[in-house]
Amino acid sequence: MRHDPDDIPALTRAGYFATNAVARACIGAALAMPYRWRVPFLGWIMSRLIGPAAGFLARAEAHVAFAMPHLPHAEHRRIARASLDNAGRTLIENYSTRDLLARQKDAPISGGGLEHLQAAVTRGQPVILVTGHFGNYEAVRATLLGQGFDVGGLYRDMSNPYFNAHYVRTMYDLGGPVFAQGRKGTAGFVRHLKGGGQLVLLFDQHVIDAPVLEFLGHPAHTAISAAELALRYDALLIPFFGIRGPDGMSFDCVMEEPIPHSDPLTMTQAMNDSIGARIRAHPGQWLWVARRWRAPPQG
Repeated sequence: MRHDPDDIPALTRAGYFATNAVARACIGAALAMPYRWRVPFLGWIMSRLIGPAAGFLARAEAHVAFAMPHLPHAEHRRIARASLDNAGRTLIENYSTRDLLARQKDAPISGGGLEHLQAAVTRGQPVILVTGHFGNYEAVRATLLGQGFDVGGLYRDMSNPYFNAHYVRTMYDLGGPVFAQGRKGTAGFVRHLKGGGQLVLLFDQHVIDAPVLEFLGHPAHTAISAAELALRYDALLIPFFGIRGPDGMSFDCVMEEPIPHSDPLTMTQAMNDSIGARIRAHPGQWLWVARRWRAPPQG
């Protein structure tokens, strides 16, 4: 649901306004740089300045320690900082629409899922592409759009209306149909799916009253809507990931085999297991600052 600034308490509104002003200044400064500089620049800003000052680093570190207690404290801090670096890089990449599309247009996609996607498009079968706040999923969507797929997405408005107003435009600028969460957006989302379209859904965030499933070894409320939609409209359910490369700029685009249709809980747990394996392999690329678990640690 879109937030009207006038409906927000004055003190909170002032905080949102100030936060957006800082964000806009950093984004503007980064966009004035060549692409090869702006991406690591905003990663550094997020991991070394904004993240620590805003408490994001401490929160991310607490979450890493909660999920991976076997790792030493220094590794918890390293992963948390890498996560914020990835978040900053992802943010400016998504504001650099033209550059991202150009860089990803001819990028290869590995994994068995691409063949299933192509076959589904040929026969007019809907496809739901599921992923999470890992690496940069928009890099894969840019690759698919560059290859002629009409991949849309459903987004949820951020609580900060000032930042949300310009960030949402990056999703529209990338291309493909984009739908806002809510009655009108969901109706368009469903129409696109029923017409044989392809849609991206993110499922790795806490959802109140959603079923509790295992995520990285801990119980977590997890939305099962992607699996429910796949069953309702006979859509393929394909996990995909844009894994950031060692250079910090390129991506390994991976599309896994479709998750077999069974029941929503089983299918969603398979989704959790899929992204969980990616997080364990590349822990610094997941958004650890998010409050994912039912009883998250303090931070």
